[in-house]
Amino acid sequence: MATRGSMIEMTMADGAEIGVYRVEPSGVRRGGLVLIQEIFGVTDHIKECCDSFADEGYEVLGPALYDREAPGFEASYSPEDIQKAIKIARGEHPFEQSIADTQVCINALKAKGSVSIAGYCYGGSVTWAAACKCDGLAAASGYYGGNIPQMAEWQPKCPTILHFGRHDHGIPMEQVERVQALHPGVKVYIYDAGHGFNSDRRTDYNPGAAKLARERTLELFRANGE
Repeated sequence: MATRGSMIEMTMADGAEIGVYRVEPSGVRRGGLVLIQEIFGVTDHIKECCDSFADEGYEVLGPALYDREAPGFEASYSPEDIQKAIKIARGEHPFEQSIADTQVCINALKAKGSVSIAGYCYGGSVTWAAACKCDGLAAASGYYGGNIPQMAEWQPKCPTILHFGRHDHGIPMEQVERVQALHPGVKVYIYDAGHGFNSDRRTDYNPGAAKLARERTLELFRANGE
């Protein structure tokens, strides 16, 4: 499927220039959206996710967070590429940098109206962190972020929902339940699915769960947007 946005260069707070996938909204503009990549980079799948939100009226920015360490990084789901992605995400790229880059993207959109955020996998963790640490967000929807339980004590500053798969081997249900217990105001949705259920490129793709999670995400954004 051909994507309809384009990669632009944006200057981050530390002066670094990174690529950002940008898509103009279709029809009437509902607001801005920062969409945060999986551990695999700004892949065709992530670009298609950006396009799909643009089709709902959002101007979308999808920052290539690993551009300092690996410019243009796009991993496949092969074991070798997965290890490369893990090496960058867990060893080379500071998580705090992702939060800072997210804030720059929020700032770029907020003059035009409300800004929401969504993210998947690694991006799900960044989404939670941004909801807690960034300024200017109207709503946040994080998908199966493995680091969220380690940041469970943090408090979101905007309406936030989270999505997890019951059969996600990397995020035990007891950890998800702890997040739920600490944040009664956060809707934590559990799907009969595994990790990465939103991605049609992955073996754990679950179209029913992906559809429902998207509907809940759009409902949240619309309730807290313009």
